[in-house]
Amino acid sequence: MTAPQVKIPVVEIPVDSKVKLFMKREDLIHPEISGNKYWKLFFNINNYLKLKSENPLIITFGGAYSNHISAVSALGKQFNLKTSGIIRGEEIEQKWRDNPTLVYAKRNGMNLKFVSREEYRHKEQLTEFLQLEFPEALIIPEGGTNKNALEGIKMMLNNDTKDFDYLCTAVGTGGTAAGLSQFCEDNQKVIGFKVVDDASLDEKISELTSKRNFHLTDAAFGGYGKISDENIRFINNFKSKYEIPLEPIYTGKMMQKVFEMINEDYFPDGSKILCFHTGGLQGIEGANLLLQKQNRNLII
Repeated sequence: MTAPQVKIPVVEIPVDSKVKLFMKREDLIHPEISGNKYWKLFFNINNYLKLKSENPLIITFGGAYSNHISAVSALGKQFNLKTSGIIRGEEIEQKWRDNPTLVYAKRNGMNLKFVSREEYRHKEQLTEFLQLEFPEALIIPEGGTNKNALEGIKMMLNNDTKDFDYLCTAVGTGGTAAGLSQFCEDNQKVIGFKVVDDASLDEKISELTSKRNFHLTDAAFGGYGKISDENIRFINNFKSKYEIPLEPIYTGKMMQKVFEMINEDYFPDGSKILCFHTGGLQGIEGANLLLQKQNRNLII
């Protein structure tokens, strides 16, 4: 992988408030390996390929609609690497062809292995078994979160991000929040918007960063993967007003929560807030299929 040549724009989101809100469009970094996934994979893949030139194999983990699975499969196709995805939920094996994310991953050449949710909960043990079976493989954790990922997230910070008081990111496995925390300016605060119900996230992030400049706030809005009518309205209004698409699992929920916090005067007057758009727009198609089955409004 090479560093992208495109300049990632930082755009202002006009708000009727005494604070200034901006978004860094990391979703534009690559059409298929988008947002923070590009940077989480950057050093993982490059460091591995420096050591392993023959028959490389990338193994990773994810749910049925995982942005990470989608990105790793696209990377495998682009760089002619074998990839294998360990997918949560063995019941999905019989109906994966109805899932646009998994169909896309399979089309990219990814081998899909479905495991029970109980097996998946014990990913550390599963990783040990896989490493014994495939000793030459690179096994990347769920969401791509590890020390190499943090070095990649560091690349999301540059001269364009230095003048902000708050850096905001959605949090699934915690890697992006940890990377921003570790490498941001000393005066900056990181707010992680939790889209999962995981009480251990604070501890996990603390293990990855040496700083305590981050704060986690709940943005699950009913639970991971749950899409409320209110969130659909917010996402559609946001796109209509600012011409920026959001997906309903990560960035869409973060931005809804950010607007709530602004309206509640959480941020001091004059604050400059930067939200990172971490991509994942591929998930909209799958979300709309589920919404359509429920006869609900769709995400535009």
